[in-house]
Amino acid sequence: MRSELFAEANQETQSTERWVKQSSKMLRINVSGGGDVLAAKGAMVAYQGQMEFQHEGAGAGRMLKKLVTGEGAPLMRIRGEGEVFLARDAANVFTVQLENEGLSVSGKNLLAFDPALQWDIKMLRSGNIMAGGLFNLELGGVGTVGISCEGQPMLLDCSRQPTFVDPNAAVCWSSNLQPSVVNSMNMRSLLRGGTGEAFQLAFHGPGFVVVQPSEGRQQVSGSNGGSSSGGGLGSLFE
Repeated sequence: MRSELFAEANQETQSTERWVKQSSKMLRINVSGGGDVLAAKGAMVAYQGQMEFQHEGAGAGRMLKKLVTGEGAPLMRIRGEGEVFLARDAANVFTVQLENEGLSVSGKNLLAFDPALQWDIKMLRSGNIMAGGLFNLELGGVGTVGISCEGQPMLLDCSRQPTFVDPNAAVCWSSNLQPSVVNSMNMRSLLRGGTGEAFQLAFHGPGFVVVQPSEGRQQVSGSNGGSSSGGGLGSLFE
């Protein structure tokens, strides 16, 4: 049998490393030997070997924040012997190695992270539900994080001047930055129908923010509770 489907570039990447980019769109994680991983629900596209997928609760403190915010990224714990492949809507995938550092990640861009990392739900200052995904996951410690980005990412240095980003385009940022939500809408613009760009995240200080060239895909709801991927608001750790 012959086909371009069988090209070497499309074959599984063989590696003994735990985190490997199978391609620019897919992440491969080795969970053998007790190497559990926490992943966003709905991110798994394939696995090899024997795997268990379990709902990962938020814990008492995080659950209280869930009740207050109602927003975030529902997680599952993956354990077993083999490899799991993660992806999201053919978006580009990246890994970030944290070395006693902190990273804030938008829930809709999170793929997975090592369970040894500390994590918490953060609500942005002046948060308003109308502004979109205003709650994020803050990770810290030593370990690896897998994220997705729709298109080629852009890295902005926030230390040089104030930086403003559409909430749906912000992928991740330095955890030492404390972005606030600003409203650029004025009455004249509102009376004329608005601009569609009412809310932005404002960053300023030593650090970076990663921006994707997309404002996310609309989440389609249905009788089954809707899609598990895409932009928009979702429940946290149900």
